[in-house]
Amino acid sequence: MAIAPPVRAVGRAGLFTLAVLRASVPSADLFRELVREIYKIGARSLPIIVVGGAFVGLSLTLLAYRALDTYGASTQVSMILGLGIYRELGPVLTALLFIGRAGSSIAAELGLMRATDQITALGLMGIDPVGKAVAPRFWAAVLCVPLLTGFFCSLAISASYLEAVHVIGVDAGVFWQVLRDSVDLVDDFGMAMVKSAVFGGVAALVAAYVGFHAEPTIEGTSVATTKAVVNASLLVLMLNFVMSALLFN
Repeated sequence: MAIAPPVRAVGRAGLFTLAVLRASVPSADLFRELVREIYKIGARSLPIIVVGGAFVGLSLTLLAYRALDTYGASTQVSMILGLGIYRELGPVLTALLFIGRAGSSIAAELGLMRATDQITALGLMGIDPVGKAVAPRFWAAVLCVPLLTGFFCSLAISASYLEAVHVIGVDAGVFWQVLRDSVDLVDDFGMAMVKSAVFGGVAALVAAYVGFHAEPTIEGTSVATTKAVVNASLLVLMLNFVMSALLFN
Protein backbone atom coordinates (compact mmCIF):
# COMPACT_ATOMS: atom_id res chain seq x y z
CA MET A 1 0.00 0.00 0.00
CA ALA A 2 2.95 2.35 0.59
CA ILE A 3 3.55 2.47 -3.14
CA ALA A 4 0.06 3.75 -3.90
CA PRO A 5 0.56 7.50 -3.10
CA PRO A 6 3.64 7.88 -5.38
CA VAL A 7 1.82 6.06 -8.19
CA ARG A 8 -1.21 8.33 -7.79
CA ALA A 9 1.07 11.39 -7.81
CA VAL A 10 2.71 10.25 -11.06
CA GLY A 11 -0.73 9.64 -12.56
CA ARG A 12 -1.95 13.10 -11.58
CA ALA A 13 1.22 14.66 -13.02
CA GLY A 14 0.66 12.78 -16.28
CA LEU A 15 -2.94 13.97 -16.50
CA PHE A 16 -1.78 17.51 -15.75
CA THR A 17 0.74 17.28 -18.61
CA LEU A 18 -1.98 16.10 -20.98
CA ALA A 19 -4.19 18.98 -19.85
CA VAL A 20 -1.39 21.46 -20.61
CA LEU A 21 -0.88 20.03 -24.10
CA ARG A 22 -4.62 19.96 -24.76
CA ALA A 23 -4.95 23.58 -23.67
CA SER A 24 -2.10 24.71 -25.94
CA VAL A 25 -4.38 25.77 -28.78
CA PRO A 26 -2.84 28.58 -30.87
CA SER A 27 -4.69 31.83 -30.26
CA ALA A 28 -4.03 35.54 -29.95
CA ASP A 29 -4.42 35.34 -26.16
CA LEU A 30 -1.94 32.48 -25.89
CA PHE A 31 0.54 34.38 -28.05
CA ARG A 32 0.26 37.52 -25.89
CA GLU A 33 0.78 35.54 -22.71
CA LEU A 34 3.65 33.62 -24.34
CA VAL A 35 5.50 36.81 -25.27
CA ARG A 36 5.00 38.14 -21.74
CA GLU A 37 6.32 34.94 -20.18
CA ILE A 38 9.31 34.80 -22.54
CA TYR A 39 10.34 38.18 -21.20
CA LYS A 40 9.62 37.29 -17.56
CA ILE A 41 11.30 33.89 -17.37
CA GLY A 42 13.65 34.11 -20.33
CA ALA A 43 15.07 37.61 -20.69
CA ARG A 44 15.19 38.18 -16.94
CA SER A 45 17.15 34.95 -16.48
CA LEU A 46 19.83 36.02 -18.94
CA PRO A 47 22.15 37.88 -16.51
CA ILE A 48 22.61 34.91 -14.16
CA ILE A 49 23.09 32.57 -17.14
CA VAL A 50 25.76 34.81 -18.66
CA VAL A 51 27.69 35.21 -15.42
CA GLY A 52 27.37 31.52 -14.57
CA GLY A 53 28.57 30.46 -18.02
CA ALA A 54 31.64 32.68 -17.85
CA PHE A 55 32.78 31.40 -14.48
CA VAL A 56 32.09 27.76 -15.39
CA GLY A 57 34.27 28.23 -18.49
CA LEU A 58 37.07 29.74 -16.42
CA SER A 59 36.94 27.00 -13.79
CA LEU A 60 36.75 24.15 -16.30
CA THR A 61 39.65 25.57 -18.32
CA LEU A 62 41.88 25.75 -15.26
CA LEU A 63 40.94 22.22 -14.22
CA ALA A 64 41.46 20.78 -17.71
CA TYR A 65 44.81 22.55 -18.16
CA ARG A 66 46.19 21.24 -14.86
CA ALA A 67 45.13 17.69 -15.68
CA LEU A 68 46.32 17.70 -19.32
CA ASP A 69 49.58 19.52 -18.69
CA THR A 70 50.73 16.55 -16.60
CA TYR A 71 50.72 14.44 -19.77
CA GLY A 72 52.00 17.15 -22.10
CA ALA A 73 48.60 17.61 -23.77
CA SER A 74 47.74 21.12 -22.64
CA THR A 75 46.79 22.10 -26.22
CA GLN A 76 43.72 19.85 -25.88
CA VAL A 77 42.12 22.13 -23.32
CA SER A 78 39.50 23.36 -25.77
CA MET A 79 38.48 19.77 -26.63
CA ILE A 80 37.74 18.97 -22.98
CA LEU A 81 35.96 22.28 -22.59
CA GLY A 82 33.87 21.94 -25.76
CA LEU A 83 32.72 18.39 -25.14
CA GLY A 84 32.09 19.01 -21.45
CA ILE A 85 30.15 22.22 -22.03
CA TYR A 86 28.01 21.15 -24.99
CA ARG A 87 27.31 17.57 -23.96
CA GLU A 88 26.79 17.92 -20.22
CA LEU A 89 27.46 21.11 -18.29
CA GLY A 90 25.81 23.61 -20.63
CA PRO A 91 22.29 22.11 -20.74
CA VAL A 92 22.34 20.88 -17.13
CA LEU A 93 23.70 23.99 -15.42
CA THR A 94 21.51 26.26 -17.53
CA ALA A 95 18.46 24.23 -16.53
CA LEU A 96 19.45 24.31 -12.86
CA LEU A 97 20.01 28.07 -12.93
CA PHE A 98 16.72 28.47 -14.79
CA ILE A 99 14.92 26.42 -12.14
CA GLY A 100 16.36 28.52 -9.35
CA ARG A 101 15.51 31.80 -11.08
CA ALA A 102 12.35 31.13 -13.12
CA GLY A 103 11.03 27.78 -11.87
CA SER A 104 10.67 29.11 -8.34
CA SER A 105 8.88 32.15 -9.77
CA ILE A 106 6.41 29.97 -11.69
CA ALA A 107 5.62 27.90 -8.61
CA ALA A 108 5.26 30.98 -6.41
CA GLU A 109 2.99 32.81 -8.86
CA LEU A 110 0.66 29.85 -9.34
CA GLY A 111 0.70 29.10 -5.62
CA LEU A 112 -0.29 32.69 -4.89
CA MET A 113 -3.04 32.47 -7.51
CA ARG A 114 -4.32 29.35 -5.73
CA ALA A 115 -4.12 31.03 -2.31
CA THR A 116 -6.04 34.10 -3.51
CA ASP A 117 -8.68 32.03 -5.37
CA GLN A 118 -7.71 33.43 -8.77
CA ILE A 119 -7.55 29.94 -10.27
CA THR A 120 -11.01 29.15 -8.95
CA ALA A 121 -12.29 32.48 -10.29
CA LEU A 122 -10.97 31.67 -13.78
CA GLY A 123 -12.90 28.40 -13.74
CA LEU A 124 -16.08 30.15 -12.59
CA MET A 125 -15.76 32.62 -15.48
CA GLY A 126 -15.51 29.75 -17.97
CA ILE A 127 -11.79 30.31 -18.63
CA ASP A 128 -9.53 27.26 -18.58
CA PRO A 129 -6.98 28.06 -15.82
CA VAL A 130 -4.49 25.58 -17.28
CA GLY A 131 -4.64 27.23 -20.70
CA LYS A 132 -4.49 30.72 -19.23
CA ALA A 133 -1.87 30.32 -16.50
CA VAL A 134 0.16 27.18 -17.26
CA ALA A 135 0.42 26.63 -21.03
CA PRO A 136 2.16 29.98 -21.80
CA ARG A 137 4.72 29.35 -19.06
CA PHE A 138 5.38 25.82 -20.31
CA TRP A 139 5.99 26.84 -23.93
CA ALA A 140 8.03 29.87 -22.88
CA ALA A 141 10.35 27.56 -20.95
CA VAL A 142 10.63 25.14 -23.88
CA LEU A 143 11.64 28.02 -26.15
CA CYS A 144 13.85 29.96 -23.73
CA VAL A 145 16.04 27.30 -22.13
CA PRO A 146 17.73 26.27 -25.43
CA LEU A 147 18.41 29.95 -26.16
CA LEU A 148 19.78 30.46 -22.66
CA THR A 149 21.93 27.36 -23.12
CA GLY A 150 23.38 28.92 -26.26
CA PHE A 151 24.32 32.04 -24.30
CA PHE A 152 25.75 29.90 -21.49
CA CYS A 153 27.96 27.92 -23.88
CA SER A 154 29.05 31.03 -25.77
CA LEU A 155 30.15 32.81 -22.61
CA ALA A 156 31.88 29.67 -21.31
CA ILE A 157 33.86 29.27 -24.55
CA SER A 158 34.72 32.98 -24.68
CA ALA A 159 35.91 33.06 -21.08
CA SER A 160 37.90 29.88 -21.65
CA TYR A 161 39.56 31.42 -24.70
CA LEU A 162 40.60 34.50 -22.76
CA GLU A 163 42.07 32.44 -19.93
CA ALA A 164 43.71 29.74 -22.06
CA VAL A 165 45.24 32.09 -24.63
CA HIS A 166 45.92 35.32 -22.76
CA VAL A 167 46.68 33.94 -19.29
CA ILE A 168 47.92 30.36 -19.66
CA GLY A 169 49.61 30.86 -23.04
CA VAL A 170 47.90 28.34 -25.34
CA ASP A 171 48.16 29.28 -29.02
CA ALA A 172 44.93 30.89 -30.24
CA GLY A 173 44.94 29.04 -33.57
CA VAL A 174 45.44 25.69 -31.85
CA PHE A 175 42.67 26.49 -29.37
CA TRP A 176 40.06 27.13 -32.08
CA GLN A 177 41.27 24.34 -34.38
CA VAL A 178 41.07 21.70 -31.65
CA LEU A 179 37.63 22.98 -30.62
CA ARG A 180 36.36 22.88 -34.19
CA ASP A 181 37.67 19.36 -34.77
CA SER A 182 36.24 17.94 -31.54
CA VAL A 183 32.75 19.49 -31.44
CA ASP A 184 30.18 18.40 -34.01
CA LEU A 185 27.33 20.72 -34.99
CA VAL A 186 24.63 18.02 -34.87
CA ASP A 187 25.96 15.41 -32.45
CA ASP A 188 27.09 17.88 -29.80
CA PHE A 189 25.51 21.32 -30.28
CA GLY A 190 22.27 19.91 -31.70
CA MET A 191 21.90 17.40 -28.89
CA ALA A 192 22.57 20.16 -26.35
CA MET A 193 19.62 22.09 -27.75
CA VAL A 194 17.39 18.98 -27.63
CA LYS A 195 18.35 18.28 -24.02
CA SER A 196 17.78 21.93 -23.11
CA ALA A 197 14.27 21.96 -24.58
CA VAL A 198 13.39 18.78 -22.67
CA PHE A 199 14.85 20.16 -19.44
CA GLY A 200 12.99 23.45 -19.88
CA GLY A 201 9.67 21.71 -20.45
CA VAL A 202 10.18 19.38 -17.49
CA ALA A 203 11.20 22.23 -15.19
CA ALA A 204 8.17 24.30 -16.14
CA LEU A 205 5.79 21.36 -15.78
CA VAL A 206 7.09 20.41 -12.35
CA ALA A 207 7.01 24.00 -11.09
CA ALA A 208 3.55 24.62 -12.56
CA TYR A 209 2.13 21.35 -11.23
CA VAL A 210 3.40 21.96 -7.71
CA GLY A 211 2.26 25.58 -7.67
CA PHE A 212 -1.10 24.85 -9.30
CA HIS A 213 -1.92 22.21 -6.66
CA ALA A 214 -0.42 24.05 -3.67
CA GLU A 215 -2.30 24.44 -0.42
CA PRO A 216 -4.31 27.70 -0.61
CA THR A 217 -2.25 29.41 2.10
CA ILE A 218 0.88 31.52 2.23
CA GLU A 219 2.71 28.64 3.87
CA GLY A 220 1.50 26.33 1.11
CA THR A 221 2.95 28.69 -1.47
CA SER A 222 6.36 28.71 0.20
CA VAL A 223 6.35 24.92 0.53
CA ALA A 224 5.38 24.57 -3.13
CA THR A 225 8.21 26.86 -4.23
CA THR A 226 10.80 24.83 -2.31
CA LYS A 227 9.36 21.55 -3.54
CA ALA A 228 9.36 22.77 -7.15
CA VAL A 229 13.06 23.70 -7.08
CA VAL A 230 14.14 20.46 -5.40
CA ASN A 231 11.99 18.11 -7.49
CA ALA A 232 12.73 19.81 -10.80
CA SER A 233 16.48 19.89 -10.13
CA LEU A 234 16.62 16.20 -9.25
CA LEU A 235 14.49 15.28 -12.26
CA VAL A 236 16.75 17.25 -14.61
CA LEU A 237 19.84 15.48 -13.24
CA MET A 238 18.21 12.07 -13.67
CA LEU A 239 16.99 12.87 -17.17
CA ASN A 240 20.44 14.13 -18.11
CA PHE A 241 21.97 10.77 -17.24
CA VAL A 242 19.33 8.87 -19.21
CA MET A 243 19.59 11.12 -22.27
CA SER A 244 23.39 11.11 -22.22
CA ALA A 245 23.42 7.30 -22.07
CA LEU A 246 21.04 7.12 -25.04
CA LEU A 247 22.41 9.97 -27.19
CA PHE A 248 26.17 9.67 -26.65
CA ASN A 249 26.79 5.92 -26.83
